[in-house]
Amino acid sequence: MATHKLLLLPGDGIGTEVMAEVKRILAWLEKAGVASFAVEEDLVGGAAYDSCGLAISEEAMKRAFAADAILLGAVGGPKWANVPYESRPEAGLLRLRKDLELFANLRPALCYPALAGASSLKPELVEGLDMLIVRELTGGVYFGEPKLIQDLADGQKRGIDTQVYESYEIERIARVAFELARTRRNKVVSAEKHNVMKTGVLWKQVVSEVHGAEYEDVVLEHQLADSCAMQLVRAPKQFDVIVTDNLFGDILSDVAAMLTGSLGMLPSASLGAVEEISGRRRALYEPVHGAAPDIAGKGVANPIAMIGSLAMALRYSFGLAEAADRIEAAIAGTLAAGFRTGDIASPGTTVVGTSGMGDAVIAQLEKAA
Repeated sequence: MATHKLLLLPGDGIGTEVMAEVKRILAWLEKAGVASFAVEEDLVGGAAYDSCGLAISEEAMKRAFAADAILLGAVGGPKWANVPYESRPEAGLLRLRKDLELFANLRPALCYPALAGASSLKPELVEGLDMLIVRELTGGVYFGEPKLIQDLADGQKRGIDTQVYESYEIERIARVAFELARTRRNKVVSAEKHNVMKTGVLWKQVVSEVHGAEYEDVVLEHQLADSCAMQLVRAPKQFDVIVTDNLFGDILSDVAAMLTGSLGMLPSASLGAVEEISGRRRALYEPVHGAAPDIAGKGVANPIAMIGSLAMALRYSFGLAEAADRIEAAIAGTLAAGFRTGDIASPGTTVVGTSGMGDAVIAQLEKAA
């Protein structure tokens, strides 16, 4: 049995609590003979700043480069609101994405049948929802230069962020979207703002060229990003795969997340290119939710997104699709059995805490085994 190198970065807030449930799932997988893991753990975000004055240490980065996959909990919180900008908790996550060249962010939005009533939309609009947002993650306005605040002669200030994309960045994220669409319902919507942004003009042009040259079998539609957001809350089940840039992907994926009932439900994957020699692909997996400092330490956080992130790691990094299916089926079974954390609770359900939800998922795994 191959041993998979896994780096755990629990981070801040509820990150440590939901990561504890992942450790329990990993232990169950090993005990059941499903897989073997060499697990290391380190600090990121505010926890790392408190320890070494940086959002992630050089030692942690070395471990990240050596790992087959990284699982990250969450970063941030009001405790670190006034630290230097370059050392803010989010800088640790941004450095991981940039240095590891994790250019493709996959954010599934899946509405479990048992949770259709938990969405802010009518159940008939979201029941059966199964879509995927593919977000370009290492370019665009978050990384473009110059990025600064200028003092002007009249006493005013000017803030500058720069949106930059090169054609190769658009080509590679488009290929990821088209390849994934071929494994799903074979439809891609590309979202940008070509009506007001030159990067949008280039984005639409390059995506169309990649489609015409390599993926004519996949249905391609173009939508303006603001119209796409509107359509997400009007008729979300029309979408299969959405491919978009860093900024719009950040926004659209959070909109899609709330269609499912809770940010606490959704995992994500950030993938790099496949290495030619080793065939390995650097990857980081994390829940969509943040550090949620308002509930941190109370034992009530929903661990399903973190457990789902482990399932994505099993599928995309370790080639353990069957084990990933088992975990996802256990999550569905837990919800069908009526177990809920407070964020997704409804009348007639059994409200449990973080560890209670972990217990229920493991019980479903045991039952299936």
